[in-house]
Amino acid sequence: MSEPELDLQLTDAVRAVPARDQFEQWVAAALEEGAPNELAIRIVDEEEGRSLNHQFRDRDYATNVLSFPFEAPEGVPIDYLGDLVICAPVVEREAVEQGKTPESHWAHMVVHGVLHLQGYDHTEQGEADEMENLEKAIMARLGYPDPYQDEV
Repeated sequence: MSEPELDLQLTDAVRAVPARDQFEQWVAAALEEGAPNELAIRIVDEEEGRSLNHQFRDRDYATNVLSFPFEAPEGVPIDYLGDLVICAPVVEREAVEQGKTPESHWAHMVVHGVLHLQGYDHTEQGEADEMENLEKAIMARLGYPDPYQDEV
């Protein structure tokens, strides 16, 4: 599989995030064979995260990751997967609350988001089980613990 073509964007208010090569590794691990490998990941603060979640999901709070799959107009040959928006303060806070290392939780949010970009969902129990099992397998291959189990 080819390396992901990653546009990593950081808002001015966000300082401490994993290294670019970690994001690339996590994206590559979650990409399925034949999937587009070009995407953007925007790391935001809570204000922007809340605004986007409200605008696109009608939820008035910042969430950990938002996924925006790209659908090219008919007849336009663009091989682009989509965009992820990750709210750094939420990810950091959740890692502490869930007893996870920040790196492990960041990896999980990227893997989770990339799976969403490829069409996976967790609205129904069967879909949720499939997606969670895939996330667990990818995280294990990356050397991280089960993201759905407490690490403490």
